[in-house]
Amino acid sequence: MEATAVENKNLLPVEDDWEEFLQGRYKEGKTEEEFRNYDAEANPGVAEFYRLNHQFQSHEYVLGKEKEYFGLTRGKKSIWEAAEFLNTLVDDSDPDTDLTQMEHLLQTSEAIRRDGHPRWMVATGFVHDLGKCLCLYGEPQWGVVGDTFPTGCAYSDKIVFPEYFKANPDYNHPVYSTKYGIYEPGCGLDKVHMSFGHDGYIYEVMKNHLPMEALYMLRYHSFYAWHRHGAYEHLLNDQDRAMLPAVLKFNPYDLYSKGHTKPDMKELKPYYDDLFAEFFPDKLDW
Repeated sequence: MEATAVENKNLLPVEDDWEEFLQGRYKEGKTEEEFRNYDAEANPGVAEFYRLNHQFQSHEYVLGKEKEYFGLTRGKKSIWEAAEFLNTLVDDSDPDTDLTQMEHLLQTSEAIRRDGHPRWMVATGFVHDLGKCLCLYGEPQWGVVGDTFPTGCAYSDKIVFPEYFKANPDYNHPVYSTKYGIYEPGCGLDKVHMSFGHDGYIYEVMKNHLPMEALYMLRYHSFYAWHRHGAYEHLLNDQDRAMLPAVLKFNPYDLYSKGHTKPDMKELKPYYDDLFAEFFPDKLDW
């Protein structure tokens, strides 16, 4: 199925309303400044996670994992089955929550629903982290979760803990360490091999079922160097720039919907049964 464009009337302005939106919505729990606190001394476990992530996520590693997983040969599961499978995972890269994965998915999608966004975006909110089931296939968490970044070209200093890339074999590679690396200027993110993880995997699972805006939300919601800091402009094409507002629209719901009130699964299930039937087959390839 070809990705389709959707109505943009609910998209936030890229910059003007960003801070006001975050400050006005999530008054419960932590302040905005406390989220994504990646100070190495304050969060030594998170720092160690990124040390491993940056050391081992080489371009060769990424190509191998894409070949291993992007063919979707791990069997078939429904959305609920995938969420239940994921539910025992604790995300070492995330300092913000002790919710189960299912509760985080429901908090994210329910925040989107409360704001009256399209049903496809509510569905996107629920499925956005289901790719973390890679950890339950035996992949290390540093190869599944956390911020994502391009491989095969120079690392940006806008990536969290950039100093840890010095241990990566690509850091001094004659091609991979250059600005463009293996890519052409303006090639577009679709041609870029991102660090391997749950974003790229869930994109592969969902790419025939959701509109283009949703697929950008899934594929790049952890690519903070781009959507939060403006890095890698030299690799973007016009489609990437057009889709950036969609990623920015989604990102606050992923980060700041982690409140104290846990969702009522029994009450919500009928709504989500209907929602999943609208967008997804009974079983999807994983």
